Amino acid sequence: MKKKVLTLSILMAVLSTHVQAQENNLERIVVTGSRIDESIDEIPGSVTVISNKTLQEQLKVSSDIQSLLALYVPGISSSTGTSSNFGQTLRGRSALVMIDGVPQSTPLRNGALGMKALDPNVIERIEIIQGATSIYGNGAAGGIINYITKKNNSNKKFSLDTSIYTRFSAVKLEDSVGEKINSTASGTINDFSYVASVGFEKNGVLRDAEGDALGTQYGLSEGETYNYFTKLDYQIDDEKSIGFTYNYYESQQDSDWIDVLGDINKGEKTYAINDPENRPPNAAPQGPRGNHNFQLKYSDNVIFTNTQLTLDAYKQTIENVFFYSTRLGNVDLGVEGGQSLIKSDKQGLRATFNSDIEFSDNIEATFIYGVDALNDMTSQPLVDGRIWVPEMDMDNLAGFFQSKWVFNDDIIFKVGLRKEDIKIKVNDYNTLKLCTSPTVCSVPKAVTGGTIDFDATTYNIALRYNADERFSPYISYSEGADIPDIGSLLRSATVNDIAIIQTEAAIIKNAEIGFVSQFENLRFELLAYRSKSDLGSKSVLDKATGIYITQRAPQKIWGYEGVVNYQATNTLDISATYGYVEGKHTATDEYIGGRQISAPKGTIITNWQPTENSKLSLTYLHVGDRNRFEKDDEGNYSGDEGAIKGYNIFNLSGSYQFDNWSLFAGIENLFNKDYFPARSQALTYDAFNVKGIGTTVNMGVRFYL
Repeated sequence: MKKKVLTLSILMAVLSTHVQAQENNLERIVVTGSRIDESIDEIPGSVTVISNKTLQEQLKVSSDIQSLLALYVPGISSSTGTSSNFGQTLRGRSALVMIDGVPQSTPLRNGALGMKALDPNVIERIEIIQGATSIYGNGAAGGIINYITKKNNSNKKFSLDTSIYTRFSAVKLEDSVGEKINSTASGTINDFSYVASVGFEKNGVLRDAEGDALGTQYGLSEGETYNYFTKLDYQIDDEKSIGFTYNYYESQQDSDWIDVLGDINKGEKTYAINDPENRPPNAAPQGPRGNHNFQLKYSDNVIFTNTQLTLDAYKQTIENVFFYSTRLGNVDLGVEGGQSLIKSDKQGLRATFNSDIEFSDNIEATFIYGVDALNDMTSQPLVDGRIWVPEMDMDNLAGFFQSKWVFNDDIIFKVGLRKEDIKIKVNDYNTLKLCTSPTVCSVPKAVTGGTIDFDATTYNIALRYNADERFSPYISYSEGADIPDIGSLLRSATVNDIAIIQTEAAIIKNAEIGFVSQFENLRFELLAYRSKSDLGSKSVLDKATGIYITQRAPQKIWGYEGVVNYQATNTLDISATYGYVEGKHTATDEYIGGRQISAPKGTIITNWQPTENSKLSLTYLHVGDRNRFEKDDEGNYSGDEGAIKGYNIFNLSGSYQFDNWSLFAGIENLFNKDYFPARSQALTYDAFNVKGIGTTVNMGVRFYL
């Protein structure tokens, strides 16, 4: 098996690609890695840019942004096929998800719902920084996913872009028809520009390859999504500008379908049936109730000599409702189950200065420095009013300094640091009594609150050599300060004082080496990385209560990736990615489970333009095997240690362009592969064993004005 995986990885690496912004010069500029505009060619590390053109191609197949990320980013695990990215990690660790730099993740109580945070139609491009980083602070143990929203770049006073879709199962049509509409207006009037977008999507029942409805836990069937987006920009003068952005996102499933539980150890799937009479009483719709993002940004290109200033103020509110679970029952209260929700309110202010200095004809330097201030108040109550995770009030003040030195236009040297000062206040609270059966319950604890203080300085240093585009090597070392999922630790506390709970933050240390090569129409990149942390997290089942408890333990994670793009002709390009990641708990030399570590993954994307007005795209996803764990005495896998058996999925899409409108269609799971996604195989918990979507057709029309 190891030889098979290694052989496949080498083949995929030779054929694979980053889809690195081939369309125009704009998409070779990124802002996420250093907080300022920067050329990809000057970044000594792994960066992926998913352009608007690529986004539009994949929206013909599905609006699922998790599947899109899995196709184009080698370090991201395969899609879960649900509304949750629980188990979909970036290089084996959690990623910080942002919209225009505003954090969407909730690291104080990581509900793994951040990837679906807005309608993909309002995204201009996605920038992904792979590997631990502290550029934007806490939550980026595996890297950063930054959704850059649309900005008007034309001189027209008014333009309109409207798309109408329908989506249905080709396996069993009944109840599966859904619809989606998105309309975006934009324009420029003198020094004022605007973008305004409205989006609505309603899913039908999603079905697997056998025609059965997919399970409802984190389900997408019969879900309704609303997205309202506005961006306003005003150019004060040649040097100064101010902008305001607002995004509202709501996506909830309110369905009478209920789960019929299976058992992944027996190869039995969980599926759903329409049974309104047995729907849990008072069950609330699951999903984001209404997430608000506000951002005000001011830029001055010459605040003083050779220095640019960017001021960025933001506010965000989140309410994400989870599925109904009998594990949240309490026999004393006569409650059979319950639902939790994560509530998070963030507000922040960031000041970033960028100074450019030319020391000589051969030496240029850029200095980026400033201050970040963030307040994050997060809690996890139950819908019925019980408090599962008390309110955590975090104040985070950080100063940072980064510098980039360019010698002879060929050598790029980067070095920087970030100083964090974090305080998290928690009042006294009581853990909940939770019962997995009438006789198996947890023992509630009265826990004394207090303040958790954390100070850390993280460093980064990197070097890249660009003298010959046929071989541009780089090497980097970066650190990220990662606060643990404190909410999970607090809710499962077995002691009576938070001072005793292992809430210390971890320093993630990431080293990476690689190279980029460009030969006319062929570009490829190969890299290897290794990351270590003294305090990782591990879920351990307490057999007495049936509750999983989080334990802290050191971890090491390593992997390699290959990325390539080949422009075969003016009308045909072939892209692919390959990513391999593995990890261990170093204290016990045990492999890390599938909640963090994904199976090997490779993709190939072929785009063909047979005529001037037509396009075809074929994508291929390969997920490999991963089997690192032993079965228990009853012959079963437990926790997140299930064995993963590989599978292959093909998607097909096409479009035809008329004067000011186009027709498009996409087919997801073209050959109706009957399979369990990798997460469904790795996680043995109840209701996670849902099969992947069967052949599904997405088609529609797009109008331009």
